[in-house]
Amino acid sequence: MNIDALIALRRDLHAHPEAGYQERRTSDMVARFLQQLGLEVYRDIGKTGVVGVLRRGKGARVIGLRADMDALPMQDQSETPWKSRTANLSHACGHDGHTVMLLGAAQQLAESGDFNGTICFIFQPAEEGLAGAQAMIDDGLFSRFPCESVYALHNWPELPLGEVQTRPGAIMAAADRFDIVVKGGGGHAAQPHLTRDTLLAASELVVQLNTLVARAIDPCEAALLSVTRMQGGFSHNMIPAEATITGTVRTFSPAAQDTLEARLREMARHVTAAHGLQAEVSYLRYYPATVNSETEANLALSALGEAGFSVRTARQPALTSEDFAFMLQAKPGAYLWIGSAPSQPLHHSAYDFNDDLIPYGVRAWTALARRALQ
Repeated sequence: MNIDALIALRRDLHAHPEAGYQERRTSDMVARFLQQLGLEVYRDIGKTGVVGVLRRGKGARVIGLRADMDALPMQDQSETPWKSRTANLSHACGHDGHTVMLLGAAQQLAESGDFNGTICFIFQPAEEGLAGAQAMIDDGLFSRFPCESVYALHNWPELPLGEVQTRPGAIMAAADRFDIVVKGGGGHAAQPHLTRDTLLAASELVVQLNTLVARAIDPCEAALLSVTRMQGGFSHNMIPAEATITGTVRTFSPAAQDTLEARLREMARHVTAAHGLQAEVSYLRYYPATVNSETEANLALSALGEAGFSVRTARQPALTSEDFAFMLQAKPGAYLWIGSAPSQPLHHSAYDFNDDLIPYGVRAWTALARRALQ
């Protein structure tokens, strides 16, 4: 296995990012790489997904290893020679590195052949908010490739290089999006007594929304509500007829999810009514919580510990979200963090995947696959 070649491939992917369900160039490169290794290659699963199948021995067991391929809709502000060449698209979450680490593992396992069973290398589109995992499942992923268990590996800048963490149970939060439109006002800024002030009502609602978790959810339970955008108005001398508030809610239990949605709708209705206005609320539950099965999480920790990695059981889950959750609803499995420090935080405009992580990632995948098919 040539690490320099994998680094060059990773940097090429970084320079040519593609949005969710548009990963044609990326999937072409992935398919070509797997075909050269002699794997069975299947394409266009979930629109642009790729699955490579590697069989060795007579074992009947089948596992899935998943990497995501899509980029984020943001400008790359790094200063590297391989920075994004596409405006407003950037691999700011490291999916370019995830793709290459799994390709490297496929190469290593194809060459060594020291396992007994079948490995499905799953290259997934559209993780960033577009539910590419669900799209692959809906397109027959697990009926065509009957994996007994599935695993995913994500770089984690908060951890030292190569350290691995996971935990049984919840590892990432459910992610919801809300949009609130405050309506019914509009008028001259110099005559506020003749209209209803949408911006004032929206501002009060933002403040009240930030009290919701603290007053609606058990303090011992993790949850989060963040207002991330507020828009309204086009002129300095006009009170706008509408103002919009957008944000996200993160939870780990369906009960907390239900409570926060209901209370958010109630709060929006009452706060705006107090200003003589109306609220239209759109609430989208787009990713469930990512919940590891106990057996697979412990297997991963044990396998990587025996392979020489520094491993820890994660003390608590993260409030970030992952559509690998859909795969874990369909199959037992585990989602792992692997340390990638030093690097910028995930989703930072100047983030670039730490290429020093590539050999660690390849080794982690191969150790995990061998143990799962032991």
